[in-house]
Amino acid sequence: MTPALPTAVPKGARYALLLVALTNAISLLDRQVLAILAPGIKADLGIGDAEMGLLYGTVFALFYALFSLPLGRLADGWVRTRLLAIAIGFWSAATALGGLAGGFALLALSRLGVGIGEAASQPAGTSLIYDYWPKHRRGFVMAVLASAIALGLGGSLILGGVAAAWWDARLAAGTAPLALKGWQFAFLVAALPGFVLALFMGRLREPERGAMDGIATPPDPAPFAASGAVLAAVTPGFNWLALGRKGADARFWRFNLLALAGIVLAMAALYHLCSTLAPRPLLAFGPVAFSPHALQWGVTGFGLFVIVNLMQNMALTDGQAYRVITRSPTLLMVMAVGTLQSVLNYGMMSFNPSFLMKTYGLSMKDTALQFGLVSAGMGIVGPLLWGPLSDWLQARFPGVGRAWVALVCMGLSPLLSFWVYWAPDATGFYARFLLYSFILTGWLPPLYAIMYDQVLPRMRGITASVYLLVSTILGLGIGPYVVGVLSDATGDLRGSMLTINVVAIPIVVLMLLVGRRAQRDEQALMERAA
Repeated sequence: MTPALPTAVPKGARYALLLVALTNAISLLDRQVLAILAPGIKADLGIGDAEMGLLYGTVFALFYALFSLPLGRLADGWVRTRLLAIAIGFWSAATALGGLAGGFALLALSRLGVGIGEAASQPAGTSLIYDYWPKHRRGFVMAVLASAIALGLGGSLILGGVAAAWWDARLAAGTAPLALKGWQFAFLVAALPGFVLALFMGRLREPERGAMDGIATPPDPAPFAASGAVLAAVTPGFNWLALGRKGADARFWRFNLLALAGIVLAMAALYHLCSTLAPRPLLAFGPVAFSPHALQWGVTGFGLFVIVNLMQNMALTDGQAYRVITRSPTLLMVMAVGTLQSVLNYGMMSFNPSFLMKTYGLSMKDTALQFGLVSAGMGIVGPLLWGPLSDWLQARFPGVGRAWVALVCMGLSPLLSFWVYWAPDATGFYARFLLYSFILTGWLPPLYAIMYDQVLPRMRGITASVYLLVSTILGLGIGPYVVGVLSDATGDLRGSMLTINVVAIPIVVLMLLVGRRAQRDEQALMERAA
């Protein structure tokens, strides 16, 4: 007889949820502050929308995705509270480095560091909070975490925009300490909250792993060795050494080399297409100069090869996790849906402040306060309503309740976006954006709840890392860049942003399929794991 799972919320769970939610908020704050500062950065560094897409998405995305793998594996075996405390401090220091950047190279290095630090936040945070909260409350938990993401997004606009405007208004050019510009000061201000949060996170109690799911999970004897092995196994070049050490047969080598050749050819074709569509000047990295298009598709190709290496390494070293993940059609479709939604969300989100300032003539300060408050408010209210609703529907319609919520939100919001972004003035835009944002924010809680119910407790960190790798490289890494390239090529930022909504078509198709088989695949979890 299957033992009853815990239903009560244990002591400390709400405090833990608060800290993990704040981790999400500060992660988004440090990540998104770049968006409101884009006009000043472009003017001072002499770059365009394509280069801003590189900073916002591609440079950040590669290291965020790559390091989410070893850090996700470390989250599955080490003390998650300590890991989060160290990661928060690291990415806060990297954010502060952006305040010292006087050129594209150092600003790119800052974004790289933010990506490495933030790579631990979702795998470790999700794994930690799932061991604090019972299964039937996890839609609510994911709603809180999604609301925190919105708080960080809105907070990044308010804090970054107000800080930059305040600094520039009070200090004339050449008189500021260290000759800092407003956008540089904003980076320094954005870094401060993370250092405080790291102190509190380091003192949080680590919960028993797997207790809330009734699945005993023994301690990992060597989490750091396993984490290092994952990094080596997925890093191009080192992955071949790992294949050799593990005695991979000819099938693995053949697939790996053919995948690499296919990726190189595809990236070369995309580089040629983008160079023809929107030629851009070279970017200097010390004595070396690169085409921004070469950097974009080189990084994307690197990330795709990392995905190939990750799955091959998992097949060789953790056959159970490989079976659980790859033999769940629901899990694979949910990852695809989340990736496509990331293309849409980040493609729109990265240029929203620039769109408002360019289209409606708003100042940076007004945009920061108005759009920051609206997006944060709706981003908090939306998930807190949609998450519990998805739990309620799931209880009454097992297997399809959460899928219906995600389908409605992701299918309806792209249609509304055309109505929103063609508003005649800023007042009309904000009035329409309230409804659009409320619906848009409802997809994340149910989709994440579906995904994590498809795997064992010990696999949640690596599952989050696999999802982050795919959705970051192909979502965050491509969405902002594509919008930026189209904007530079056409001069039409609004049209470029709305074009990205085409990905809603496969999203709707996949979610219909998820609703048909999510419960069946969840019930087969132990069979896949056997």
